[in-house]
Amino acid sequence: MSGIVGHTLYALLGMRAAEARGLPMVPILRRHLASYLAGAYLGCDIQAMPEAICVETGEEVGFGTVPVEKSPYTGGPVRPFRLSVRGGQFTPRQIHETFYGRSHLVLGWTKEDRRWAIPWSRLPEYFARVVSDGFDSYGPGERPLAYVFGWMAHVVSDAMIKGVQPGLNLRLLDGQYTPRNRPIQDLVGFHDVGCKELGLSWAALLTDVAETAVEPIQSHYMRVGIPDGALGQEFGDGWTPEKAWLLEAVLLENRRFLRRYVPWTLADMELHQTAAGPDCNENIRRTVGLSYPEMVELADRANFRHALWQMGEAVADMFTAVARREPRLASVSGERGPSWEELTQRWRRTAP
Repeated sequence: MSGIVGHTLYALLGMRAAEARGLPMVPILRRHLASYLAGAYLGCDIQAMPEAICVETGEEVGFGTVPVEKSPYTGGPVRPFRLSVRGGQFTPRQIHETFYGRSHLVLGWTKEDRRWAIPWSRLPEYFARVVSDGFDSYGPGERPLAYVFGWMAHVVSDAMIKGVQPGLNLRLLDGQYTPRNRPIQDLVGFHDVGCKELGLSWAALLTDVAETAVEPIQSHYMRVGIPDGALGQEFGDGWTPEKAWLLEAVLLENRRFLRRYVPWTLADMELHQTAAGPDCNENIRRTVGLSYPEMVELADRANFRHALWQMGEAVADMFTAVARREPRLASVSGERGPSWEELTQRWRRTAP
């Protein structure tokens, strides 16, 4: 899977797996679901911005670093999108090269910055230090913690779907993470898994994600600032305080663009009725070379749902490892006091 559909589904499955294990962070994730899911997308994919501008209409087109050769509106020329900040202009590719590895930790670093990558074996310690700082420096509110756990879910799921970390068994058309496979994973995950099996309201979930605020803890866990807290003490290398102003502008741009991008995504996921049953749009059919019913059949043969189960288990494994390292998570309570039925009995009217 790719993008906002994939990472939202991975995070939801990871939360369900964590709940089944009785992990202590689950009440936080439930109480702040939009922030958890925002962390699972915007908490990592800082390239959430348009790729280009339609020359004739001025409309934004494309996404992030995916090349756009012509306008989908007119078929005419496009010009590169640039984020203007403090008199400078930055393309999505430049932003990607500057920050992508910092959010993904184990992948996506440029050659020059690869020395700052975090080994998979040290991820639980890194994550636990961020959670510790969430309590000490970004609390006592819980929203930053929910966002942080969403970010963890993204790091884990991206590493697995991209083959950086073993453990996922998914073979569709031509591999695991390819331009032809990603639409299949998104569509089947959106409709047959998300809507039919899990009862998800994608429009509500994704709209809530797009409306979440920037969390200052993101700059901290990306090491874009002055080293401080438990994270700065344990992982003191690779911090770049001189880029904090640019990241701040990028995170605001991510929110602005996502409000436009969510309706595009929902429209792209729509199915239309044909004589052979529901089918996807022509652009996706052309990319994949299959109809939607054929995609569903292929996903079933490839054990797509089992791969999703593997992903949920991997996310819960990481949550478990973090909970072992941060004992304060155990103090998080999922209780909300007496039930209404109990209060009804306690507060019954008595005779004067």
